Amino acid sequence: MPKYSVERARDVLDRPFSLGGLTLPNRVVMAPMTREFSPGGVPGEDVARYYARRAAGGVGLIITEGTYVGHDSAGSSARVPRFHGDEALAGWAAVAEAVHEAGGRIMPQLWHVGMERAAGAPPVPDAPRVGPSGIALDGSQSGKEMNQADIDNVVAAYATAAAAAESLGFDGIEIHAGHGYLIDQFLWAFTNRRTDAYGGDIVGRTRFAAQIVAACRESVSEDFPISFRFSQWKLNHYQARVAETPQELETMLGLLVDAGVDAFHCSTRRFHLPEFEGSDLNLAGWAKKLSGKPAISVGSVGLSNEFLEVFQGAQATVTDIGELLDRMERDEFDLVAVGRALLGDSEWLRKVLAGQVGELTPFDRALIGSLH
Repeated sequence: MPKYSVERARDVLDRPFSLGGLTLPNRVVMAPMTREFSPGGVPGEDVARYYARRAAGGVGLIITEGTYVGHDSAGSSARVPRFHGDEALAGWAAVAEAVHEAGGRIMPQLWHVGMERAAGAPPVPDAPRVGPSGIALDGSQSGKEMNQADIDNVVAAYATAAAAAESLGFDGIEIHAGHGYLIDQFLWAFTNRRTDAYGGDIVGRTRFAAQIVAACRESVSEDFPISFRFSQWKLNHYQARVAETPQELETMLGLLVDAGVDAFHCSTRRFHLPEFEGSDLNLAGWAKKLSGKPAISVGSVGLSNEFLEVFQGAQATVTDIGELLDRMERDEFDLVAVGRALLGDSEWLRKVLAGQVGELTPFDRALIGSLH
């Protein structure tokens, strides 16, 4: 198998890429990672410095941690940033400015947790848990099934956040539709038991997501990029599948492309694992092949284990990125998102491109408790 070398890394990673009307200087993206360092949902100067450090380290595109859209049931933490309200938006404007001053590009990730909201949780304790069928990931009937008014309100909240992102100077948006949160709850047959137009087969289950994408597209400029992050796996359901076959995946992606998606961010726990039998393509590779749109791959890049093992006490070590470079050389996917490796070392990309991999600071789970 080909191994890492400075020349290969530069040839593969240090190439510009166009996404909508946005030109990225290279192929490396900072993956969104929930940090909970925004008291009252307002990102402060420390958050701006945190993202700007990664931009200064050369990362081509930063996708922020998930940010709550303006719907009472959207979140569960008063320390997760929100993307609505004057104070929070002013904080995000300062983040975007700091990243741009450091030479970077940045998109907020827009998020609604749906049935994953804890009962009585801030920022709106009396808001209900809502989902397509009121069914949580554990199968319990523990929330409210969304009616048409609920659906319309959430769609509008996403569109409002998208318009705010463009007005604040961000370079695009990402819609979080993975990991068992609200949009994903509609996509996954286990949590979507509806018998109306929003349920049933993959076409019906994609309707809510497509309406959100279309509403966001209508609220921003034509060339303002929209990334759509999705996953097969869910929290505590790691073998779950939205699309059982490539044909189902193609149907889902096609509906989202028609609605206005510019790129698919395909969340997997290990980027090198194949998605469907009979092919070595990972999820991002399939998304690119089936949709014709750019794809972002992610999952344990540059590290010896995946993120769940970290919380079980395993220490991550730096690993060779030769297989990543090999897959990108053959254009399996276009961009790669790096998460924990960039938490461990904000200059990960600069060191990789300079042949200083021996100087990389490995990720340590103690870093989760700091914003460095």
